[in-house]
Amino acid sequence: MSEANDVVTLWRPVGPEELKLIEASGMQEFPPRLPEQPIFYPVLSEAYAIQIARDWNVPASGSGFVTRFKVEKSFLDRYPVEHAGSRAHLEYWIPAEDLPAFNKAIVDRIEVTAAFGTAAESAV
Repeated sequence: MSEANDVVTLWRPVGPEELKLIEASGMQEFPPRLPEQPIFYPVLSEAYAIQIARDWNVPASGSGFVTRFKVEKSFLDRYPVEHAGSRAHLEYWIPAEDLPAFNKAIVDRIEVTAAFGTAAESAV
């Protein structure tokens, strides 16, 4: 199989606090979920991630960021793709207890591809 078939590109909208924790990992992993966050939600399209970062993260915390990363397809194969609202809102629902294994399945580094709000100009 070629590398294109071995990995899946995903996006994750994050707020400024989560971005700081990602940066502290060397852009290699997502931080553990909080007790009130039992699911980790990476999304399948940049447009959906932009919508969340801009429309939800900015009002909630002043800034929103879009991250892009690749994950081993063999890891994701155990999870179905979920529809969260419309057909364009596709995401994986990774249980919080599976996040350490998810992080190990990330290929290369997590990148910030877009920023919105007060800290936007310094992040990308």
